[in-house]
Amino acid sequence: MTDDDITILGGEPLSPSPNLGIPLEGSGNSEQLLGEEGSELDIEGNDLVIEGNDLEIMDHDLQIEDGDIENDCKQMLNIESNDHESDREGMALVDSQSGESLGKNYHPPAVGMEFESYDDAYNYYNCYAKDLGFAIRVKSSWTKRNSKEKRGAVLCCNCEGFKMIKEANSRRKETRTGCPAMIRLRLVESNRWRVDEVKVEHNHLFDPERAQNSKSHKKMDAGTKRKAEPAVDVEVRTIKLYRTPVVDQGGYGSSMSNEGESSHHVDRSKRLTLKEGDAQTINNYFSQAQLGNPNFFYLMDLTDDGYLRNVFWIDSRSRAAYGYFGDVVLFDTVYLSNNYEIPLLAFVGLNHHRQSLLLGCGLLADESFDTYIWLFRAWLTCMSGRPPQTIITDRCKTMQGAVAEVFPRAHHHFCLPYVMQSILQNLGGLHESEAFQMVLNRTVYDSLKVDEFELAWEDMIQHFGIMDHEWLRALYEERERWAPVYSKDTFFAGLSTFQKGESIYPFFDGYVHQQTSLKEFFDMYELVLQKKNHKEACDDFESRNSSPMLKTRCSYELQLSKLYTNEILRKFQDEVVMMSSCFSIEQVQGNGSLVTYTIKERDCDDNLRDARNYEVMYDKAGFEVRCICSCFNFKGHLCRHALCVLNYNGVEEIPFQYILSRWRKDFNRLYVPDLGSDTVDISNPVQWFDHLYKRAMQAVDEGMISQEHYMVAWQAFKESLNKVRLVVDKHV
Repeated sequence: MTDDDITILGGEPLSPSPNLGIPLEGSGNSEQLLGEEGSELDIEGNDLVIEGNDLEIMDHDLQIEDGDIENDCKQMLNIESNDHESDREGMALVDSQSGESLGKNYHPPAVGMEFESYDDAYNYYNCYAKDLGFAIRVKSSWTKRNSKEKRGAVLCCNCEGFKMIKEANSRRKETRTGCPAMIRLRLVESNRWRVDEVKVEHNHLFDPERAQNSKSHKKMDAGTKRKAEPAVDVEVRTIKLYRTPVVDQGGYGSSMSNEGESSHHVDRSKRLTLKEGDAQTINNYFSQAQLGNPNFFYLMDLTDDGYLRNVFWIDSRSRAAYGYFGDVVLFDTVYLSNNYEIPLLAFVGLNHHRQSLLLGCGLLADESFDTYIWLFRAWLTCMSGRPPQTIITDRCKTMQGAVAEVFPRAHHHFCLPYVMQSILQNLGGLHESEAFQMVLNRTVYDSLKVDEFELAWEDMIQHFGIMDHEWLRALYEERERWAPVYSKDTFFAGLSTFQKGESIYPFFDGYVHQQTSLKEFFDMYELVLQKKNHKEACDDFESRNSSPMLKTRCSYELQLSKLYTNEILRKFQDEVVMMSSCFSIEQVQGNGSLVTYTIKERDCDDNLRDARNYEVMYDKAGFEVRCICSCFNFKGHLCRHALCVLNYNGVEEIPFQYILSRWRKDFNRLYVPDLGSDTVDISNPVQWFDHLYKRAMQAVDEGMISQEHYMVAWQAFKESLNKVRLVVDKHV
């Protein structure tokens, strides 16, 4: 897999049945092939009728006859021959009912397939033909009036048509059989080529060995083996993708199927492990999702043999939610299994009710560096190239390297609850030692300074005799990625827990386990999303329309009760209540407006002898406060120690910089995609379409909020359309 293997799909609706994709080996020389075969015909001047935006040739396709092409046809089996044994060595037949090749690598063409260029479309059909055992030629092609720009073409089987009358008595053997197999291609918006018509049935048998001698295949062997590399934007890498509206019913890409291995050895470890029906399940979900939401994105990573390797998808709501809650993201890996394992990586954020929020999903063939690179770049591209501030993962070396490659400026940390659990699992008998667990928790969670943590860790490993434990030593070398004392300058927004007893609940917790099959996952996937969205909507309503019960008379609690959602307010109220355990505020250092205080806090047993000292810095000029416990960075709200210092200095309200908009209940969040810049190249029609389409979809999404929103949007659409038509009329 290369960095440039990838083009992003999205923005406009797919055909009703998008498929997994077809791999192609591109070439820049198909135009040369056409010219040499003498089968390309450009229609210029008045020979082409343009109606609206569509260019069409009438049903009577222009037939191209050429002696050289006929020589190629001589290599094919004669339909008049009596040699029709279906089991003849080297032959391949087509199912006349489905049109699918039996035991071959390339998926049959279908209406709705789209390609990035004419060369890609030509080479796909040529590869498909070679694999099946026939040759192709260009039956006809047409260009735009007064232009050499190709607008459409018909590619057909080389045995299409019959000899002309003047050649009927020729001594050359008749090889044309009037074969109807063909595909019709047309240039559509964004310079893509779409298949508009397909006939897959042939009326003759195939001989792959003889077909190798045809001109189209010889030229392919000579030149088209080179992959056509897509243009890559230097700012945002893209993902190369080919779309097709059909799927192999028999398990396309499945490890249970032997299809596609007759002529090429396929490394199963490099493709997605699917069983029969799984590919259809994926296709069905993507089709329905995009019909209901045109801004639904999905990306396919395919092997050179056309097998599905990795899948990524994200809906428009998740993309929009990233704009509000994309500061901290958890990359959570779970597994789907039914006597096999498929890594499922979910991108998870935290919303304004401290609920997990899905920001994209991927199904992976493996957990290699290249696979993670593909997935992370796909996700980042969908997020307009804006990485999160903080990324949380499990402790995986391969993923760590991929995160450093794709998100070099993000803070990468390991999920602390997972680290703590793995420590206990890897230390054998100490797993059941309550004394060890108590010391471990105190060392990790209660250390306020780096020196304090490192001394406590050294004492712990010596006391329990685990100084020579290799795994633990390696973990300690990476302590800056998981120990809270090293992460106080990193913002986590409550997604990573730094207090003992707390844990992170993954987005699919309670729904997905190692026995969940792929079909079961997609059956419940949409239901999980709906349930989560419904829960968020209910909590929004409750937070906005209920009056929370105050626990103290503190002005800070009253202030935030009017701003924060109920869940965040409850977390903040715990800190307000605990202000009563803080006492003895002393100034220990002063430098102009910057002052450092120490605050003593009683333990839970009100034992003053075990009271702990906390340092709090306060800037009187900027109303900035910071506690050594770093509660604000970890949880997104101020701690009791900082509140005591503000109160001590007569500050009646919490400074605005410590009231995060991500927690506010009065913030109007519209889950529509971020459209980015309005900068458009006015000379580029492709950018016209892209810009207008995105803005129109934003109006559609916001128009669905209520009946009033719908009426306003509909009226605006009508008025805009009338204005546009008036402009057109002026130029008629």
